[in-house]
Amino acid sequence: MPVAAAGAAPTPALPTDPNPLFWPREVRAVAFQHLDQMPSLAQARTIDAGGEVYPLPDGAPLDLGGFDLDGFMEAQGGAAIVVVLDGEVVFERYGLGFGPEERWTSFSVAKSLNSTLVGAALLDGAIESVADPVSRYIPDLRGSAYDDVTIRQLLTMTSGVRWNESYSDPQSDVARFNAHVPEAGVDATVSYMRTLPREHAPGTRWRYSTGEANLIGVLVSEATGRPLADYLSEKIWRPFGMQQDATWLLGVSGHEIAGCCVQAATRDMARFGLFTLGGGMAGGQRVVPEGWFAEAASPIVTLAGDNTGYGYQWWTYGEGVYAAAGIFGQGLHIDPARNLVIATNANWPQASGGDAPGERRAFYAAVQAAVDARRAGAGGPS
Repeated sequence: MPVAAAGAAPTPALPTDPNPLFWPREVRAVAFQHLDQMPSLAQARTIDAGGEVYPLPDGAPLDLGGFDLDGFMEAQGGAAIVVVLDGEVVFERYGLGFGPEERWTSFSVAKSLNSTLVGAALLDGAIESVADPVSRYIPDLRGSAYDDVTIRQLLTMTSGVRWNESYSDPQSDVARFNAHVPEAGVDATVSYMRTLPREHAPGTRWRYSTGEANLIGVLVSEATGRPLADYLSEKIWRPFGMQQDATWLLGVSGHEIAGCCVQAATRDMARFGLFTLGGGMAGGQRVVPEGWFAEAASPIVTLAGDNTGYGYQWWTYGEGVYAAAGIFGQGLHIDPARNLVIATNANWPQASGGDAPGERRAFYAAVQAAVDARRAGAGGPS
């Protein structure tokens, strides 16, 4: 299908603050397209693609009726939308000078890729069980509040360890921990996280923590003996047929920042959604244990409001819908009942909150309604 033209490219700007939480919006619009090309901010490791590309054929364009797409893109700071229905691209649009051949940063959408690598490591035998204590695989955590925390509790963010994820507070843990100077020989994430005190008993309280997502990445790397980018390439990116190389930003210790910052084409993020819909098969081979996504994308933790829950680094929304989400409007929305994947990239006015999340939910609802109307008109299942 024809791709809607991108907006005029913004004037390039280089951030002067190393923390993207506090960049001006006009700087973010450029920088989010080039984070892996700013070595003064962070190094990056390539996630190699290669081989036969998984096809995304054009489908009949989806009619969204009276939904104000232009207004939505402007309000969201929309960079990309790719909607895949029954394996076909039925809607695609770009803005901010971004296009289908370029990479945009994922922010916390990476958490869901990261958790999927736990499943791969389980199938490979590198991790024995999600019931194992975290410190079995990260010995430098022994003697800390993580001694009694399991991998499953890390995945579901129910460790009970204190953490502040405020994106507006420069003194919050999420704002400070990437700049932490570690002890010699200790990973920077591990060095910071092992200083945190226990707040609740493990498994009793949910608290969103990017730091713990980063710990999961360290754990996978330690268990497999592989950098995350290489493991993701080997298990998913190459065999499933991603079209373009991606990159993963590195922390000061040289490990991937697992809770953040995979730079990828929006179409390839949509392909990752199709990988999950297919149960975790790539190149005819099983990558994660059978039933992994049925568990990982289920509401293991029930949260307040709108049927929201949390699984293994996936948000859940009832009726089998699950999603990966990153600050400033990055999203991967997966609706198995409709065989629907929606990948979005954006530059919201602020990291989270405000009107933008509700606007995106309204867009998702408009797409779902359009899918249901199409299928009802064709006499098929809704």
